[in-house]
Amino acid sequence: MGNERHHTPRLLLRGGLVIDTAPHPVVRPHTDVLVEEGRIAAVGPGLPVDDSDTGLEVIDARTMVVLPGFVDAHRHLWQGVLRSAAVDASLDGYFSRVLGDLAGRFTPADVHTGNLLGALDCLDSGITTVQDFSHVQYSPEHTAAAVEALREAGIRAVFGYGYPVFDESARQADWVRKARTAHFPSHDARVTMALAPVGPSFTPPEAVREDWLLARELGLPVAVHVSAGPVAMRPITALREQGLLTAGTLYVHGNSLPDSELRLIAESGGAVAITPAIEASMRFGVPMAGRLRRAGITTGLGADAVTSAPGDMFSQMRAALMSSHFDGDGDGDGDDDGGFALKAADVLRMATAEGAAALGLGEEVGSLGVGKRADLVLLRTDALNLAPVVHDPIGAVVTAAHPGNVDTVLVDGQAVKRDGRLLYENLGGVLAEAHRATERLGVSSP
Repeated sequence: MGNERHHTPRLLLRGGLVIDTAPHPVVRPHTDVLVEEGRIAAVGPGLPVDDSDTGLEVIDARTMVVLPGFVDAHRHLWQGVLRSAAVDASLDGYFSRVLGDLAGRFTPADVHTGNLLGALDCLDSGITTVQDFSHVQYSPEHTAAAVEALREAGIRAVFGYGYPVFDESARQADWVRKARTAHFPSHDARVTMALAPVGPSFTPPEAVREDWLLARELGLPVAVHVSAGPVAMRPITALREQGLLTAGTLYVHGNSLPDSELRLIAESGGAVAITPAIEASMRFGVPMAGRLRRAGITTGLGADAVTSAPGDMFSQMRAALMSSHFDGDGDGDGDDDGGFALKAADVLRMATAEGAAALGLGEEVGSLGVGKRADLVLLRTDALNLAPVVHDPIGAVVTAAHPGNVDTVLVDGQAVKRDGRLLYENLGGVLAEAHRATERLGVSSP
């Protein structure tokens, strides 16, 4: 059973404290947002409407902050059923336990449950778009289950078809072709596809070339983890040397890359997704936000793995903001030598407009421009942790808000959460199945 979506052809959010994020974050008090047929039709104070119009639903937003929906630019949704299973693990421990041991036990049903639980968790906390880097494609059935769960949840998603890290036999180009044809019809703009190969940092050049040419053949963008080695110490240079360095590629992490590699990303029109909570806890290297800002690279934020870190965007924004102050110039010495320590507005933009641009969705979501998809989040400001929000609303959203403040979430103008309640008709069943999955996987509590 799917999402109990609330269909309204016309919707007015009346009198909210609106925060738009493009071209730069700006606060607009006492402002209305009109939604028609799933898109933003108008934004402004006192929008004229006909109160007798029975086709118009009005939401009183006078005690709300109204924002574009958050964009999670990198997350492994299938790991939803492994929440907090590797909190104290190092990166090597995560690879061994989660990707080396548990991932291979996942049945298609487990993938469906993990993806559905993870997607609903996103929506509940105000994430309306997610890049699902799904490196658990052990069979076409696993792929079908993952994509079905995304559609069932009602989230906007870029499904990154990823090869299992420790199973070379599952690296099947024909499975990718089949998935492209079977699961991603051209008329469905809400769930689209990318290729998420292992990439030049970790695989030989021959395999990298095969994967990138497959993406070109199928017209798919690429999302890929990058670091300095162990195979290519300069992975972006390696792509350039093979003629594979193209615009629209999303690079993930990259903490160990030198500035020369970042310049190549910037010059090529690529983007980077950072996951500051995971990068800190697993010690990936120097925080990336300031370095990317200095390089002029479009940057999105992601939760990455709920096995080890929080899954909400508020936590990621705080992690990005605080870690940027630790080393704003990116030289590793802990001093901001006139560098690029972030401001709260920069972080909010990464969580919305820049994240959308990083996924190639900047024309559709991420801000409140007229004509964009009505993916919106309403936060209650009459909560103890946010009141009084008037001093610095952007700063309050970034540093003080949490998922409990999320009152309403819209995707394509359809409510997936209202009055603090997720509108999924069988949430109890999903939670019960998640517990059953942990038992099958052998990770249940003693």
